Amino acid sequence: METNRNAAIAYILPFAAWMALMFALPPTAISYAIRAAATLVAGAACLAAMRWRAHLPSTSRMAVGVLAGAAVCGAWIILPTWPFPAPTAPNPSPYAPTVCGWPLTIAKLIGSAFVIAPVEEVFFRSFLYRWLIRRDFRAVPPAYFDLSAFLWTVLLFTLEHDRPVAAALTGAIYGMLAIRLGLGSAITAHVTTNLLLGLHVIYRNAWQFW
Repeated sequence: METNRNAAIAYILPFAAWMALMFALPPTAISYAIRAAATLVAGAACLAAMRWRAHLPSTSRMAVGVLAGAAVCGAWIILPTWPFPAPTAPNPSPYAPTVCGWPLTIAKLIGSAFVIAPVEEVFFRSFLYRWLIRRDFRAVPPAYFDLSAFLWTVLLFTLEHDRPVAAALTGAIYGMLAIRLGLGSAITAHVTTNLLLGLHVIYRNAWQFW
């Protein structure tokens, strides 16, 4: 039981650190960089403590993840924000290079794509989904499908974001990738989505997505 609790903490801690700092720190570029760095350190510490080994998906599964991530990025941009009004960004955005400088803008891009995307996938798809099926979550095969747990995970993922239509679709796609092709494919998709969306934000000055 102790081992299972320690494993749960390792899965939860990086995401919990991210969320706690989001509420504790002001919405500035330097705060985002601090949050990303702290989450990265927490994730690395958990990896070392649990002696996890990274298993890259096969080339074909990674390719599916990239394509799915690109499609999700497109959906995120074009889908309506119903039932909520479209989010607006402060003018000027605190993440714009004219405000914070290019190093912090790039830090935002890197943190969004390569820190929080993997952390969310580990928490939602590898821990929460399986924990909702059985408290001894490590005994649940990653490829096992449970409709109730799947829908609850999608719902909770959606509530974390400000675009419910796009977030629900995103959570369902990432969830199915994790079940059918493995967590690595879901992480690849999420990284791709956040990276492409971040590049779109910077290139198009579409700061409302950040």
